[in-house]
Amino acid sequence: MPLRTVCEKEAQAKHELGDTVAEFLKHRLSDLRAAKSVKDLVAGRPRIGDDKSHMVVDLGESHRLVFKANHTNNPLNPSNDLDWDRITRIKILRIESDHA
Repeated sequence: MPLRTVCEKEAQAKHELGDTVAEFLKHRLSDLRAAKSVKDLVAGRPRIGDDKSHMVVDLGESHRLVFKANHTNNPLNPSNDLDWDRITRIKILRIESDHA
């Protein structure tokens, strides 16, 4: 099932991920919509991923939501890394499981 469908349809998320992870996903997506930038995120232990161009938030203890900046020209800081304080557009890449 396409990732977009899992993120947009709660019933599909529950089918694919189970009730608990689907509930976490719903809350993290709501947090992302409400945030002015990804640096405003608090829940889900937000962090820069192994690839510095990605961020990760936890969906409970066993799953993670991975996303990247999605500006036409992503804002950079003086050291030429993504300036996550100014990232306001993202693209969700995948939902990872510890059991995959």
